Amino acid sequence: MRNLEFGIGEFYHVFNKGVDGRNITLTAKDSDRFIEGLIEFNSTEPINSLRDVRSSSHPSHQVTVRRRKKLLVNIHAYCLNPNHFHFILEQLVEGGISKFMKSVSGAYSYYFNLVNKRKGTLFQGPFRAKYVDSNEYLDYLSVYINLNDKVHKIVNSSLVRSGWNEYVNPKYKKGICKTDFILGQFKSRKDYENFSLEALKLMIEQKEIRPELDNFIFSDE
Repeated sequence: MRNLEFGIGEFYHVFNKGVDGRNITLTAKDSDRFIEGLIEFNSTEPINSLRDVRSSSHPSHQVTVRRRKKLLVNIHAYCLNPNHFHFILEQLVEGGISKFMKSVSGAYSYYFNLVNKRKGTLFQGPFRAKYVDSNEYLDYLSVYINLNDKVHKIVNSSLVRSGWNEYVNPKYKKGICKTDFILGQFKSRKDYENFSLEALKLMIEQKEIRPELDNFIFSDE
């Protein structure tokens, strides 16, 4: 269980992986469906299902954020890899992160089990979360998450989704990430991109030296 209370206006690294390390996405449609949930369930308004939302067979970059009266969280960075995900979430209302994650994980698990004719738990227990206690940590964490597939050298990139393009390409209209807070700490998007690519080199080197770092990231602590 998490020994962590989520505060309004505070930032958290939220993550989880497939039970027993299994893949949680098998097709590009699965990945698009998961990302669709990040948009549609980020609302204080009750959302029962994605039944009335456009088909997930459409390219995910065409997703546009529907106007909401009030969001549960700000998503500052995200990545979805075949067997795990990472987010940077800022809680906006009391209980916002827990409600958001329950809806996203629950709806996606139902979809995945239905499509693949399986039963049982999809994720490795409740989601994990760590408090982000400094801007420096936030900056490096955003790189780790936005470029997580590069950190892990994932080959099957067709299943990967992340907020990287939202940070470095001003014409990218996906609209999931709230990028202004982190980008505001840099002179320009290019400055953030250069910082990120340099940080990525260090992360890959550290992972090669200490592969057990992944076990720390996914620990219960």
